[in-house]
Amino acid sequence: MSRTTVRLGGIEIASTVMNASGARSAEKGEIYELAAVHRGALVFKSCNLEGLETPENLKNRGAGHFAELAGELRGRGKVVIGSVVGKTEDEFIAVAIALDRAGVQILELNLADDYVQNTVAPFASLECLKSLVGRVRGEVGCVLAVKLPPRAGSFSARALADVLKSLRVAIAVCANDLPKELQVDLAAGTVKGPRRALSHAHSMFMESDEVLDVVAVGGVNTGRDAYIAHLTGAKAVQIGSALMKEGAGALGRIDSELDSLLAEHRKPSVAGIIGRVRFEV
Repeated sequence: MSRTTVRLGGIEIASTVMNASGARSAEKGEIYELAAVHRGALVFKSCNLEGLETPENLKNRGAGHFAELAGELRGRGKVVIGSVVGKTEDEFIAVAIALDRAGVQILELNLADDYVQNTVAPFASLECLKSLVGRVRGEVGCVLAVKLPPRAGSFSARALADVLKSLRVAIAVCANDLPKELQVDLAAGTVKGPRRALSHAHSMFMESDEVLDVVAVGGVNTGRDAYIAHLTGAKAVQIGSALMKEGAGALGRIDSELDSLLAEHRKPSVAGIIGRVRFEV
């Protein structure tokens, strides 16, 4: 077991670093390239039932394509995370069932994308959110994650966390929108100023009572970025831009840099720094 191994939603993953949904994760060739060069979990591109040509960011071949890949990758011992979109609750449920039966260990409901917010409108009310997530939860047995937009209607992080916990959601995928000017002392694990939410991911971590695992997406291009995301509550990080720029090797590079920082600061495991940021006034 390496320093960057962690349990996410109760499932052991060999690295806290993984690709973000959509980044080199739509076609079989690119997915298998990720599987070959990185030991962490694989996140499929968000898919609907029959596939989409537009919008471009959600272009995909449909649930059947990813279900087939999930079965193959599970046979190779990979941890697979399926990601779901749809324009109706029924479509969400159909895709979720297909991926669950194919063997994905974690299922991400992508409620952060504009396509979903403009069709299903899961944040029109807390009842709408409960209906969608609750119906999916009732149909699948795998670990459930929900990808949240930084501004989910007018609802507080506490209200959202309480809803997710009540529906046995294990993971919240949140924006890693830390201030660019934020100064973090890695050795001490501190930032200056009063206790406050430093990012969307950090706010959900603080309100989750450590029942929800938080995955931070965005803004992670180096091992130092990953270290700070972990300090501010993330149990895992998803990589998008660096992966698109560098290719599959970006995941291993960031994992290696994170591992080196953990060793430098005498941390035997990444679990020892998750949510441990301290504030100095």
